[in-house]
Amino acid sequence: MPQDPTERRVTVTGPPRRTKRASGYYRPRTEIDEQTTLGHTYVRSLMRSQLRVGLAALAVLGLLVGPLPLLFAAMPDARRLEWAVLGFGLYAPLVLLARWYVRRAERNERDFVRLVEDR
Repeated sequence: MPQDPTERRVTVTGPPRRTKRASGYYRPRTEIDEQTTLGHTYVRSLMRSQLRVGLAALAVLGLLVGPLPLLFAAMPDARRLEWAVLGFGLYAPLVLLARWYVRRAERNERDFVRLVEDR
């Protein structure tokens, strides 16, 4: 008796499906996505390291710019010197400070990604 074509079984082959990992497998990214206490701790550590970098840059900026009013008050007749200091003297240190800040912040983020990425 011939088989009806609608009742025939078809075998489909393909790449093997991903199986669940062992229950003891540790995934920091999942912890962050699910907003668990451990995930919150990871994110908070990144935020703290970024805050430290920002505060360090702010402190250096304060040390660079803070004493300038006192310096300018001590020399009341030096208007050209004030413009030279503000226009040329501060530009290079501010650019260097900004470059340091950006590199350090990017390094913190790279370290964080390495910490939480799947292996």
